[in-house]
Amino acid sequence: MKTPKRLEALVEEGLVNEVIAQLMSGKEATVYVVRCGERICCAKVYKEVNQRSFRKNASYQEGRKVKNSRQARAMEKGSRYGRKMQEEVWQNAEVDALYKLASAGVRVPQPHLCFEGVLLMDLVADADGDPAPRLNDVELSEALALEYHALLVNQVVRMLCAGVIHGDLSEYNILVGADGPVIIDLPQAIDAAGNNSAAEMLERDVINLRSYFSAFAPSLKHTQYGKEIWALFEKGLLTPESPLTGHVVLDERPADVDAVLLQVELAIEEEVMRRMSV
Repeated sequence: MKTPKRLEALVEEGLVNEVIAQLMSGKEATVYVVRCGERICCAKVYKEVNQRSFRKNASYQEGRKVKNSRQARAMEKGSRYGRKMQEEVWQNAEVDALYKLASAGVRVPQPHLCFEGVLLMDLVADADGDPAPRLNDVELSEALALEYHALLVNQVVRMLCAGVIHGDLSEYNILVGADGPVIIDLPQAIDAAGNNSAAEMLERDVINLRSYFSAFAPSLKHTQYGKEIWALFEKGLLTPESPLTGHVVLDERPADVDAVLLQVELAIEEEVMRRMSV
């Protein structure tokens, strides 16, 4: 096929030898199957801001770092330069997450480079070597649904242990490769330690998995893996091998407000005494 304009620079640099076909086009990017030497890869071409309908929610941006204060101020003001910086931060979040997660053994495509708004990475293929289907296009038995659910919950755990939460995980951004599910689409990935919405986003990711797989395996309907995973993470006890049950015992005792207020008063008195003694 004719080389798309956004891929011409990679062809000229010898990073891509041939554009084989367009794989898909979504709200934020168009993906192509390309040949890089002897390897068949995937090129994710991020769309320009004015061509995209995907809105970057502020909750995803929290905790993301920029190079300097000038860039941060420009992003806050929404200037043309600031919007450009915001795009770079958005794209780099996916690249950084892929490298970090691949190193941690999470089932994501292996990234190779990001150049001029194009992310080059391994193509996830099925048993016949063709591009792998999305999870929502695969027919599942109850046994396979349970197997895939367990594997993906473990991937969520491994991601969290690496400090990353997908933030938009569902059957639409999971591919079923020759050796099982692979997680894709991570531009909205967040830093688990630097985002106040981390627990909520993790819970949502896990609930999305439960909702999908419970249609094939009803025994998953009332599981609470998200709460269980986050509770272990908060206590510093979560590891990739942590045994999970899918059930948690919630503390439903009423809060002792008087005791909390007493602690606050004591802390205030202690601070006053400290200042008087200085």
